[in-house]
Amino acid sequence: MPVLDTAFELARARRARVVFPEIEDPRVAEACATLRREGLAEPLAPADPTEAHVEALIAARGMKEAIARRMLAKPLFRAAAMVAAGDADAMVAGVEFPTRRVIEAASICIGLAEGVSTPSSFFVMLFPDGREIIFADCGANVAPDAEELADIARASAASAQALMGFAKVALLSFSTGTSGVGNSVETVRTAANATGFLGPIQGDAALNPAIAARKGVNGGDANVLIFPSLDAGNIAYKLCQELAGAQALGPHLQGFRRPVCDLSRGASATDIVAATAVTIALDK
Repeated sequence: MPVLDTAFELARARRARVVFPEIEDPRVAEACATLRREGLAEPLAPADPTEAHVEALIAARGMKEAIARRMLAKPLFRAAAMVAAGDADAMVAGVEFPTRRVIEAASICIGLAEGVSTPSSFFVMLFPDGREIIFADCGANVAPDAEELADIARASAASAQALMGFAKVALLSFSTGTSGVGNSVETVRTAANATGFLGPIQGDAALNPAIAARKGVNGGDANVLIFPSLDAGNIAYKLCQELAGAQALGPHLQGFRRPVCDLSRGASATDIVAATAVTIALDK
């Protein structure tokens, strides 16, 4: 089943409570009306701070009460605290707030999932020929080391499993197997060895079985591409949009205890509806 169909089906079944800290933005308001009308979610505005929200921040970070109350004066932190306190199931933000702020609020208030030390992001790339591929990390980690790259790969595999039902992960490099050397290749190799995923491997070998066979690797069917740096990932997804007509859903954040979506600044109301459905689908 296509990713969006799966996401919409799960969203209708779960009818999650999703908080939108930028709900006054016209695009967000339109998206919320659609989500409610089509039974995809129960959109929420950031609520007035409660003692439960204060306690959630104190519990998450051990911060002083006065600092927690100051943080809750900001809509983004109030929204994240609602998720932490159980008053909302997920948070969708980013049309006004930059990525680093969304990650900061989610990290402080919601916290990372067990076993995860690196929050990351991914796009679901929908290609005109019907292919659906997860690209990560294209929005958060600038130059991940081997441990961080391994974290990104594991989280992306879990996201693919939730959305697509399977994960074939390839850690990309300019080198396939042992054909090349360099610091970036060794970083990818170390991450691949730590996770058991395929890599280092070039993009064509990751996607084309014939090329993979010629290069002596068992690849060609990846549906999750892990890029070695933010430069590579961000450039790749934008080129796919402009040259191949791909639709990029996201960026979706991953690695947190509860689902969080970081929207693109240019997201339309339609984009926000789709991103919200995907975010709900990622909930375990």
